[in-house]
Amino acid sequence: MTTSDRRSALRAGAGLVAGGAFAAACSSSRPSSGTVAQHAPTSPASPSPAPTSADRTSSLPASAAPASSPAGATGAPARKPVAPEPRAFPGHPVQITHGPRDRSRVALTFHGQGEPSAARALLAEAERHGARVTVLAVGTWLDEHPGLARRVLDGGHDLGNHTQRHLDINAMSEADAAAEITGCAERLRKLTGSIGTWFRPSRATRASPLVEGLARRAGYPHVLSYDVDSLDFTSPGAPAVARNILDEIRGGSVVSLHFGYADTVAALPAVLDELDHRGLRAVTTTELIG
Repeated sequence: MTTSDRRSALRAGAGLVAGGAFAAACSSSRPSSGTVAQHAPTSPASPSPAPTSADRTSSLPASAAPASSPAGATGAPARKPVAPEPRAFPGHPVQITHGPRDRSRVALTFHGQGEPSAARALLAEAERHGARVTVLAVGTWLDEHPGLARRVLDGGHDLGNHTQRHLDINAMSEADAAAEITGCAERLRKLTGSIGTWFRPSRATRASPLVEGLARRAGYPHVLSYDVDSLDFTSPGAPAVARNILDEIRGGSVVSLHFGYADTVAALPAVLDELDHRGLRAVTTTELIG
């Protein structure tokens, strides 16, 4: 090998090492799955490198992608589907407390806040029974545990907005109440592509006329209330939580529950077993009302 050949080989090897380091840097720039600091200011996005031809192709809608590049052919991970948007249900009031009474269906709705392990346990238990639930997430909870938004949707459940900080929204000024609704909606949009299918006011069974109007302005045709309160947030014990639900529930009921309480985790299996025994099926609120 001549001196010139050796220099060419060294240059080629250096190029391969640099290429590998660039690929590693790109993959390490993916956000960590750890928690995000609550109320942390959003940092401006770093400039992105100029898109390659592969990037431009992957950004096309499925219908515009080249036929010679089927999904998965390049080994790239499948893109998550965009979550459903809120729907208007003609014939139903703006504030919904229950679904049709002539159907053997009920909706278990969870206030999305608290320890993520409890949330995962409740979702897994519902899924083991073939049940689907509705999760109304608090914005600060999503900031701390962003992966739970996709976990809810991947399980076939509804995901909605329960305000940004879970304060008494009915007691707020118009500007503050609007910020609570849109703040959580923006986080849901960022994480899932949708503002969520439902809105429920925080620290209130029903929304005030002002909050109802602000929710509709934000894109929610309905406000989701409930007709059965488990009172699990008072930590009365698992048997009491189950009794509070089962004594009141009937076809069309919407039940209020909470993530983050051990009594709720312990009570859910018995509740689901009894619903099965009564012929009542736990479905998402969208399915209950639709």
